[in-house]
Amino acid sequence: MRVAIDARHIGRGRGIARYLEEMLASLAAQFPGDEWVAVVPGRSQPALPPGVELRRPRLPSRPTFAAAALCGRPRLAKIAGGADVCWVPAPAPVACGAAFVLTLHDRSFEANPDYFTAYERLWHLLARPRQLAEQASELVVISEATLKDLQQHHWPIDPNHCTVIGAAPSAAVASPNPTMQGTRGDYLLFVGALEPRKGVDTLAAACIEARANGLDNEILIVGEGRLEGQLAAIPGLRIVGRQTDSELATLYAGALALLVPSRSEGFGSPAIEAACHGVPAVVSDLAVFDETLGAGALRFETGNADSLAAAMATICEDAELRGRLGSLARERAAMFSWDAAARELHAVLTRAAGEA
Repeated sequence: MRVAIDARHIGRGRGIARYLEEMLASLAAQFPGDEWVAVVPGRSQPALPPGVELRRPRLPSRPTFAAAALCGRPRLAKIAGGADVCWVPAPAPVACGAAFVLTLHDRSFEANPDYFTAYERLWHLLARPRQLAEQASELVVISEATLKDLQQHHWPIDPNHCTVIGAAPSAAVASPNPTMQGTRGDYLLFVGALEPRKGVDTLAAACIEARANGLDNEILIVGEGRLEGQLAAIPGLRIVGRQTDSELATLYAGALALLVPSRSEGFGSPAIEAACHGVPAVVSDLAVFDETLGAGALRFETGNADSLAAAMATICEDAELRGRLGSLARERAAMFSWDAAARELHAVLTRAAGEA
């Protein structure tokens, strides 16, 4: 089976890029008899997993995307030198030219377009996610919570051609550091893009409230984004920017807890990564965290800064609670594996290729 992959996100950091990189590496390692072709626009030199071939379109990135969206050319399968099936790891302006599998992560672009910049909204408009979903031979949805949300909002979901396949923690980030065993700092941690969807405004207001009530634990912010300025001047918050995998693993291991104030999440990988270190998370009360963390997290009302501030105080003051939640979270994290996810995705790709 020859598989063409829309790999435009590869090498861009976390989020969709990390999902693509981890899944592709596991697919290529477990199924070396198949041909894996990553189509990457531009002239960057991405570090591809062994066994993955690189192909590039002739045009630069933006003209390629625009032409694909407006004219149906160039086609992913043709750029790849032919393909039995294509994999599109997230909605994007693309023309496949073969049977394709589309992964859906969330519906935030449709539910809350004001969370995004004008360019991002144009991107989503050109991507036409609902039309892509309807045209796909098979759909992969990142969580049951996302699937339920899509169904409630009347997306073209055929249960016979839709599979829920979760993500997993990256070994490079989630592997415990033996030198950190039993060692905890006194800080709280946030990991994510500094954008509205991640609840940055809630975090900022909660930090001010918590410090006014006597909480003096520092909050470290791992991430970048256009809302960085809202956090920079707040006492008790320290922005450390993007970190390498090993640096992030060390920060996870030393944290009292991870803060996840998101207003929308498809899966929420940082909470699972922290759980691998036995670190509990304080999460907004989104359905996806019931699915991923179960009882292994402390919840607060989504968007409610007072509720988050109270949860921050609780998690910092109660060591027994932290230990119990951390143990439960670690058990939940062990349920997720990139190798298992890749095997499920391979079965979906094989089915789509056979139905073409």
